[in-house]
Amino acid sequence: MAAEISGLPLEGITVVSLEHAIAAPLATRHLADLGARVIKIERPGVGDFARAYDHRVDGMASHFVWVNRSKESLTLDLKQAEAREILMKLIGQADVLVQNLAPGAAARLGLSYEPLSEHNSRLIVCDISGYGEGGPYAEKKAYDLLIQSESGFLSITGTPDEQVKAGISIADIAAGMYAYTNILSALIERGRTGHGRRIEIAMIDAMLEWMGFPLYYAYKGQEPPRRSGAAHATIYPYGPFRAGDGRTVVLGLQNEREWAVFCEKVLRDAAIATDARFASNTLRSANREVVRRLIEQAFAALTAEEVIARLDAADIANAHVSTMNDIWTHPQLKARNRWTTVDSPAGPLPALQPPGMGGDHPARMDPVPALGAHTDVILTQLGYGDRIGELRRKRVV
Repeated sequence: MAAEISGLPLEGITVVSLEHAIAAPLATRHLADLGARVIKIERPGVGDFARAYDHRVDGMASHFVWVNRSKESLTLDLKQAEAREILMKLIGQADVLVQNLAPGAAARLGLSYEPLSEHNSRLIVCDISGYGEGGPYAEKKAYDLLIQSESGFLSITGTPDEQVKAGISIADIAAGMYAYTNILSALIERGRTGHGRRIEIAMIDAMLEWMGFPLYYAYKGQEPPRRSGAAHATIYPYGPFRAGDGRTVVLGLQNEREWAVFCEKVLRDAAIATDARFASNTLRSANREVVRRLIEQAFAALTAEEVIARLDAADIANAHVSTMNDIWTHPQLKARNRWTTVDSPAGPLPALQPPGMGGDHPARMDPVPALGAHTDVILTQLGYGDRIGELRRKRVV
């Protein structure tokens, strides 16, 4: 059983989740961070298939460790009637049900909102899918990269010569975060009405919300933002520039005042700011190759740290190009005490406090569960304690 944490906002809320991969597990992990009891339903012997993505974290999968702390793992073979009976009893006592099963699978299991709400009117049901309910794409399989492509994200990301996916599962993350925030809203609404409701989250809807800028930029058939590598597609200079020691610094300018200061104090050539070719952001973007050469010529005699020192002195926004190894020892994270520790089947692991929490208001940071680690406890709580051996022999759990 998860450890009791006092003072967290979702204490007393029980979430049952039929989840796999990233979108639903990320949403429910955030609910667990806030104190909710999250019971993760997994297939006996196999579990969430994300458990087997890799073995990078002391033998455990990196994705799984990231999105599954502070949960309880209950194994159920939902092909068996007795397992479905246990699940329905559990849902009858729950506040929230989350699922991101294959299209149609939840309905076949009797997990649609309408029949469930007849027995538990306070239940909030959150269905996460690739393309949502109805329409010609409703039954299509949808993985993160496929939604990045279908939503138009790939068309604006990469270099002029090649489309490039995001380095993280942004479609899954977007869907998970909208599921999380909608569940929080539904809990507040239930506090007023006394009734739960259904939430439908489509990954494509979540990604298209994030695609608002390029959509409007290409309004009425205008040219969409060009793929521009790590540089901003429409603001310049805003992106990576090489220093004399071969390292890269990322800098960003937002307005004409900053451009003038940048030319004077960083490039040390105020005349560049008055060059007619660079008199506005639109012109700088159109002439970005010329601007880039001027900047990198000025940086050629400087190390990356010297460039950053000049940028800081001029109050120009900048950043290092951090690697994953850099993040583990990042001075800002250390200074703000963002790191803590969670337990796992492989032992203690470092973990970051979620955004908005930490300090005087730490998140719940309970262990990453082993497969089925809480099965016996949950079955006992549901009144099946004297049948655990039988259920195991039948492979129901």
